Amino acid sequence: MTIADKAVLVTGANRGIGRALVEEALRQGAKRVYAGTRHPFSHLDGRVTPLTMDVTNAAQIQGAVERVECLDVLINNAGVAIYDDLSNLEVIEQHLAVNFLGLFKVTHAFLPLLRRSKGAIVNNLSLAALAALPVIPAYSISKAATFNMTQSLRALLAGQGVTVHAVVLGPIDTDMNRGFDIPKASPESAARGIFDGLDKGEDDIFPDPASQSIAEGWRTGVTKALERQFAGFVPESVANVE
Repeated sequence: MTIADKAVLVTGANRGIGRALVEEALRQGAKRVYAGTRHPFSHLDGRVTPLTMDVTNAAQIQGAVERVECLDVLINNAGVAIYDDLSNLEVIEQHLAVNFLGLFKVTHAFLPLLRRSKGAIVNNLSLAALAALPVIPAYSISKAATFNMTQSLRALLAGQGVTVHAVVLGPIDTDMNRGFDIPKASPESAARGIFDGLDKGEDDIFPDPASQSIAEGWRTGVTKALERQFAGFVPESVANVE
């Protein structure tokens, strides 16, 4: 899946990796970039169409669907990350509402367009999806759940021509990671890595140095092998999430 001449939707597009993905899609020749944000957004490039879309707001999601004529790539990037210690149930619920259910609701709403184009779903996740980062455990829980959902969608949609990709991000130089005094990749380099992995057709995309350090171990490991084994239980006639 190359980006040139494609229609791309990025949620959480106003800053960080989301904003970098918008710019990289334009640089790679996308014909239309839909920028989903919670607050009003503008861009000088005429190929960018802003969409006011809080991923927890069903009415806004439906309104966005009605404005998108065609779609080749959906990038679920919107998310929340709050430092916690699992003592506050509301914080856990907030992470699940945005990072898990919000992502699913957006994906489900745009599936008809993606089926029509034989398109791609790209879910921006984290190394914390593979192993909990205890300083942000609620975030880790939500990303682990979303990673599992991504694997299921991959198997369920394979027979319909829609590919599903998990982006396993390491530390990126964004607002979320400002509390960590560790090496961080730039949002711009991460965006390039994401599109490069999509172009190569990688199920799981490791777009930055920290995530790349475990990529080979993940791809040849028991968990990935088990995912492939379990995917074989999905009959082609049942591959439908409507």
